[in-house]
Amino acid sequence: MEAVDNLTQHYKSGFVAVMGQPNVGKSTLVNALLGTKIAAVSPWPQTTRKRQMGILTLEQAQIIFVDTPGVHQPLHKLGERMNKEALEVLEECDYALLVVDGSQAPGEEDQMLIETLTKLKRSIPILMILNKIDLANDITLLANQAAYQALLPRANTLMISATQEDNLEEIVFKLVSGLPEGPPFFPEDQLTDLYEREIVADLIREAVLHHLRAEVPHSIAVRIDEYKERDQENLYIAATLFVERESQKGIVIGQGGIMLKNIGTAARQKIEAMMGSKVFLSLRIKVQKNWRNDETALRQFGFGA
Repeated sequence: MEAVDNLTQHYKSGFVAVMGQPNVGKSTLVNALLGTKIAAVSPWPQTTRKRQMGILTLEQAQIIFVDTPGVHQPLHKLGERMNKEALEVLEECDYALLVVDGSQAPGEEDQMLIETLTKLKRSIPILMILNKIDLANDITLLANQAAYQALLPRANTLMISATQEDNLEEIVFKLVSGLPEGPPFFPEDQLTDLYEREIVADLIREAVLHHLRAEVPHSIAVRIDEYKERDQENLYIAATLFVERESQKGIVIGQGGIMLKNIGTAARQKIEAMMGSKVFLSLRIKVQKNWRNDETALRQFGFGA
């Protein structure tokens, strides 16, 4: 993306909390703004489980997008931690980018998040993005926009379709306008705060989300066991997929191992595209009962207290 010209004479930098309920397109939008993939995307809600920074460095500004788990009604301790992490981000950032599904009227979880925004200890600018406008007609979109604006009148609004990558420059312009002056926080060539191993784990889980039916994917955690560069052109990765029940293990493996093979192939292709090198990927399955409500397991899988 090209830098916004003549926006300010002074360098600006700051953190932008990317908020929204699950499956509104937050990660898709961040990937589009950065022009590269750093966050897992799938049709299922709650794809993002941890905060993740996407760093966009321009000639006159650096925007650090903090992509957060979607705020939702939690069903287990993992969900509670996801909500806690998302709300902590809000208190720390300079700007809130609230992403909603513009094709749908505000729901209960939208209202819950908007109420949270209105109760922040400090006032920060808010840009409300009505995403997925390609999924509704103009009359519906205008009605939904009015409903969202009535809930959060102080927010600026913008309609987009993240999958079609429209209005991205306008988003950047508005965000830079509201950021504080200051030097960049990260080197200009850095795109994210995650290590390659963490991104690889996310890409494997994304492949699981795309291949399995709805009741299984969110019961899966991914642990990278080995990550070795055999030479400059070859990478060996071994990972374990953890499920909560024996029945889920059979679904992930599939008849004759075909499902696990398909997941591995899809994940390997995504990792190779990211790394630019040949990847040998080995996957195995283990059962860790009810891990989403197990404090020890949550810490083991990187969900801190």
